[in-house]
Amino acid sequence: MILYPAIDILDGKAVRLVEGRFEDQTVYHDDPLAAATSWVEAGARFLHVVDLDGARSGEPKSIEHLRRIASETGVPVQYGGGLRSLPAVRDALRAGAERVIVGTAAFRDIDFLDSVIAAFGPRVLVSVDVRGGHISTAGWTQTTQMPADDAIRRLGDRGVSSFVYTDVDRDGRLEGPSLDDVRRVADAVRGRFLYSGGIGDLDHLRALADLRQVNLAGVIVGKALYEGRFTIAEGQAALDAQRPADGYSRARPAHHRR
Repeated sequence: MILYPAIDILDGKAVRLVEGRFEDQTVYHDDPLAAATSWVEAGARFLHVVDLDGARSGEPKSIEHLRRIASETGVPVQYGGGLRSLPAVRDALRAGAERVIVGTAAFRDIDFLDSVIAAFGPRVLVSVDVRGGHISTAGWTQTTQMPADDAIRRLGDRGVSSFVYTDVDRDGRLEGPSLDDVRRVADAVRGRFLYSGGIGDLDHLRALADLRQVNLAGVIVGKALYEGRFTIAEGQAALDAQRPADGYSRARPAHHRR
């Protein structure tokens, strides 16, 4: 498993939200590139970048930040937020994203999902954002009646093999993951997934690693890193100590340009 530092961009700044509420934000860096650089200097091998303005508005707003981060840090970046059309996805990849994360449109526009999977396949992750067990969309501002397990299985039937699972109810609270929910997600995923939501200390990372779910490929961490609860190196060591890394995203993909 690999540790993914999160860089959430809102109004051009690196922020963290609590439970996905835009009104409950903390600004950690005035320039997202500064956050990215600090994580890479601390040993990050991959970055998770989310355009919150794009997620809320429905179209990317931080492509230029992505371009700067991808070109100046030299590590692979996965990018999401407002990617709801094929041209938007293409623009993100051209700006330097190694992988793109699609969310809202994957649930609302089957033709879009089919086309983006056909065009970019393994470079596409679908974001499964969950409140109260149900899918949340539009930058976490709307919650559907679609159970997360059902959504994951339906997406798998359409050829999706990589997911980001976010427990929105726990996001930013530092209280740890629901291990039972993670097990259920692992049972539903045919492919690989990353976990996000509520990581607050090293024991939370160890607990996820101890699940020994072979399709849990990584953990996304934001607030705990920004607040210094552990370092990148400590977090990665907590994941590595439990089982050998499965190789997912550990090595830079062969098609990476840098």
